[in-house]
Amino acid sequence: MAKRAVLLVNLGSPDSPDVPDVRRYLAEFLCDERVIDRPGEPWRSLLVNRIIIPRRVKNSAHAYAKVWTEDGSPLVATSMRVQQRLAAALMPDDVPVFLAMRYGTPSVATVLPVIAAAGVGEVLLFPQYPHYAMSSYETVVEKVYAESRRLGLPLRFTTVQPFFEDADYVASLVESAWPMLAQPYDHLLFSYHGLPERHMKKADSSRAHCFTVPDCCTTCSPAHATCYRAQTVRTTAAFARLAGLDPAKFSISYQSRLGNEPWLTPYTDQEFVRLAQAGRKKLLVITPAFTADCLETLEEIRMAGQETFIAAGGATFTHIPCLNEHPAFLALLLARTRAWLAGGAPAPA
Repeated sequence: MAKRAVLLVNLGSPDSPDVPDVRRYLAEFLCDERVIDRPGEPWRSLLVNRIIIPRRVKNSAHAYAKVWTEDGSPLVATSMRVQQRLAAALMPDDVPVFLAMRYGTPSVATVLPVIAAAGVGEVLLFPQYPHYAMSSYETVVEKVYAESRRLGLPLRFTTVQPFFEDADYVASLVESAWPMLAQPYDHLLFSYHGLPERHMKKADSSRAHCFTVPDCCTTCSPAHATCYRAQTVRTTAAFARLAGLDPAKFSISYQSRLGNEPWLTPYTDQEFVRLAQAGRKKLLVITPAFTADCLETLEEIRMAGQETFIAAGGATFTHIPCLNEHPAFLALLLARTRAWLAGGAPAPA
């Protein structure tokens, strides 16, 4: 039997918060056709490099500097610790664990040859995204497969499917949030990364469900297999059931929008103002689309979000950390890997 290994892949980060490094990172990220899917080349590169990046790079670099740690990028550092802990747990199975980033370093293109050189033939590809979106989950999978083909590597991949409603994932979210949920609060806001509405429609293979059928996210449809919004709704509902939440005390919003076209609503920054003005003075915020804390959770939510909420009249603001290295999340990663090693399906049922 061919030697086996696990490959964890997350979003990525600049090598430093310095402007040149942030510029390079943004160019790679935003020129991905699955992130900004129109216009096509060469117009996409011109849009990104001549308009978007010059307007954003200094502010982005400043934001990264605010969250940078002694270990570097919070996302990369946390992902490395997860890799190391999973590798230690799998040591008796002689299964190495590798880590790559979709953008930045360590890159997919540099990690795959290392995997092959270690004599590995079969790889469990584990995108660190609970929900399907072409700009996150899909681009990771396509990048890994494309680079493996380009390099001519003899690797066979089994890919873990989005685990947005997996019982272990939901339980890990609830367990990690429980110390905060046990304290008095007025409202729990589930803030997910936003996407253009157009991406939902594009991912709908039927072209007749998303934003067309009333209550499309809760009306059963095959489109939900690739519908990010429907999957965020289901994560939230599963969490609420397991945690026994009062329906009047939680809601969903979407953050990190870019550009002027319609994105998924309601917008998180506007919800901070609305909830504060509605008398929800003690706010909890959870960010389940991210498995590791990063710029979007630390700077956009924990820092800027708190400022917005307090300025609008809120009293206390608590960001519930991402799963990061929580034992329950590590147990999920280990369980999926062990199922694969045993010949079963590593993906959630």
